Amino acid sequence: MALVFRWLLRLVTLSIVLTVLGAGMVYYLASRSLPEYDKTLPVAGITADIEIIRDNAGVPHIMALSDRDAFFGLGYAHAQDRLWQMVLLRRTVQGRLSEIFGTRTVETDTLMRRLDLYPLAVASVAHQDAATLDALEAYSAGVNARLDEINQGSNGRGAPEFFMFNAPLAPWKPADSIALTKLMAFQLTGHLREEVLRARTSLLIPDADRLSDILPDMPGPGVAALPEYASLVPGPLPAHTPSQTRQAFLPATPPRGLSGASNAWAADASRSAGGGTLLANDPHLGLTAPSIWYLARLELRSGGVIGGTIPGIPVVMVGRSERLAWGLTSSYLDDQDLFIEELNPEDSEQYRTPDGWARFETRKSIITIKDHAPATITLRWTTNGPVLPRASFDLEAVTPPGHVATLSWTALSGKDTSMTAGIGLMMSGSVDEAIEISRAHVAPSQNLTLIDKDTVALKLIGVMPSRDPRHQSQGRMPSLGHVAENRWQGTLPYSANPGFLAPQGGIVGNTNNKLTDDAFPRHVSFDWGDSQRVQRWRTIMQGRQVHTRDSFIEAQLDTVSVTARTLLPLIGRDLWYTGEAAPEGTPERQRQRALDLLANWNGEMNEHLPEPLIYAAWLRALQERLIRDDLGPLASEFDHVEPLFIERVFRDVNGAAKWCDILRSVNEESCADIARLALDDALVWINETYGDALESLRWGDAHQAVHEHTVLGKVPVLRYFVNIQQSTSGGDNTLMRGRTRGSGDAPFENVHAAGYRGVYDFADPDSSVFVSATGQSGHFLSRHYDDLGQLWRRGEYIPMSLDEGLARAASVGITRLVKP
Repeated sequence: MALVFRWLLRLVTLSIVLTVLGAGMVYYLASRSLPEYDKTLPVAGITADIEIIRDNAGVPHIMALSDRDAFFGLGYAHAQDRLWQMVLLRRTVQGRLSEIFGTRTVETDTLMRRLDLYPLAVASVAHQDAATLDALEAYSAGVNARLDEINQGSNGRGAPEFFMFNAPLAPWKPADSIALTKLMAFQLTGHLREEVLRARTSLLIPDADRLSDILPDMPGPGVAALPEYASLVPGPLPAHTPSQTRQAFLPATPPRGLSGASNAWAADASRSAGGGTLLANDPHLGLTAPSIWYLARLELRSGGVIGGTIPGIPVVMVGRSERLAWGLTSSYLDDQDLFIEELNPEDSEQYRTPDGWARFETRKSIITIKDHAPATITLRWTTNGPVLPRASFDLEAVTPPGHVATLSWTALSGKDTSMTAGIGLMMSGSVDEAIEISRAHVAPSQNLTLIDKDTVALKLIGVMPSRDPRHQSQGRMPSLGHVAENRWQGTLPYSANPGFLAPQGGIVGNTNNKLTDDAFPRHVSFDWGDSQRVQRWRTIMQGRQVHTRDSFIEAQLDTVSVTARTLLPLIGRDLWYTGEAAPEGTPERQRQRALDLLANWNGEMNEHLPEPLIYAAWLRALQERLIRDDLGPLASEFDHVEPLFIERVFRDVNGAAKWCDILRSVNEESCADIARLALDDALVWINETYGDALESLRWGDAHQAVHEHTVLGKVPVLRYFVNIQQSTSGGDNTLMRGRTRGSGDAPFENVHAAGYRGVYDFADPDSSVFVSATGQSGHFLSRHYDDLGQLWRRGEYIPMSLDEGLARAASVGITRLVKP
């Protein structure tokens, strides 16, 4: 027995030693790729020495004597801190993920190859102006200087992920940066999904009023009732098939409801306590670790520029210079149309056009798949655009046999000059100059909010498609591609883009709300991103005669839900304080306690309060009860509460209360019945998930901000090192927006929010502030991986100064790139 014990002890000791050695080796290899910030490095391709001063937040201040060298320094800094992120984005847009991830990403690669975004980016390089070409080439040279350093210095392949997913690293090219802007455009637009969903819903709900309930127009002048989708295309349509895109590994686009959003507002000197213009901006994107945003400062000939960049793109997307500040919000421009193209029954290589049959433009493309034989696909284009895979976006459910779906989209251009607009914006010295240079912007369409020292403005930028007023679906549903009235008639002039220059009230802003009342086809969009936040914003802006930097910050961090304040009195009006007190421990008593809490709540979605969780769970259960029997499995696509739908139902707008009656029951249920049943459903779910002590609930326990590593975030053990989770306030409809997941076991996780916040004050420019959601580094062993995350969670910021002395005083390292 003693012998057995000794051998067991030896084996356990050996296992511990091997584990420690293995962990040590992993740590050593991973730490080799940690960038060194304090060094001197000889590099080729620069005209003079460059200094990259990292302040104590890891923000690089790139000091150079020429614009070319400044962009070189930015490329080097991006590659130092975010090389894996850059390479992954490049592989995504190239349709080359399967080379390292195998069969899991074939669906994404197939979609990206069919869109042809990377070849279009290559073609667009020649259409940039001279300054932009110079910037792109210098930036690429800076990235490649870092690649050379990694290869020559054995710097751990540049990032820990490259040990797990080994693949050759091609040099960076100017086309790569343009391609990333096209990828961002694809991720920021959701009209393709909305068209398919509207078509599928129309097939189940032919009543135009009921369709307008569940997919409502924004308040204001509307559109005449559309035809039922079945009348637009020849049938029969295939049976409903469940969505596959959402479960895909590394999908090219986020699920419905999780594409672009944002807030931005500005005040001129007459509405500023300090006598200078003010601007606040917080773009909303999916939360990841690291964040998509990277803070940086460049010293250009036109002056210093500082703000948020996206690794791989040599542009300060949002930020300020010494004379100008700019912010972006998603415009929700309807820049995509789906077409159903009829195939020639005699020749499947032909499709129908207004002038008869025409041959597809075709090209073979080979997808290399790790550990599997390569797959060859045939890319096909019509004059309307590329043919999309039937398995993507549930297109199979709306595409009749003998037809294929194609996409018209403004970003499908080989003459895309959006990069020229971005570079020019950084160098602009006034609002007027910025608006003029943004004429070159193609996609993604954005609302550009601007201030200089005297003026505020808001301008929609991006190419607006021109549609025929006789378009059968007005671009809201897929339409037949051979009908001339459905096809795009070119593009509208830049002057048609809505804009507001120096408004009389002194304040402009956008929360993705409806921007114009123009009728179709100059309507911009029928689908907007917000009908709720804008109400709270208007109240806050008009509540003060003058604003300050701090009042703009307060608005940016506001967590009061106008939606809760509006809907709770409606859905609970027949439930408040009704009936006798129920015995303790009964469902009725639990319902009364929940109603008592909600009746005394001011609508603040504070992470420490129980009421937001009860409210959110009630609204979610309520919408599920209202739509499940009418829509069946399609109800799962409506995984976020639509406030306008709930309000229409409980106000019985045009008979919308009809949704409250359960179709399959004998009795006729009232909306009060459904509200009560939904509250009980919500409380059962809360009890099972968080316990029955309602007063002890915390919204922040459910509304965790989940910054998940794009690839390693679900890997056991590793996920605890690479993911960042934080309790957060806010919600779907608050100014401090934290869009919830909407589905799964944790439907209220915060997965789409302001990854960047900035507030710029031209009364004292160096008092401007900004912050990102995680940290500067993409390396999980770096202290800069998540050091800004807690500041972001608490609503704090770091200084956004162009003072070189401050940067040097707070420096954690200076990288000197010198001529050899």
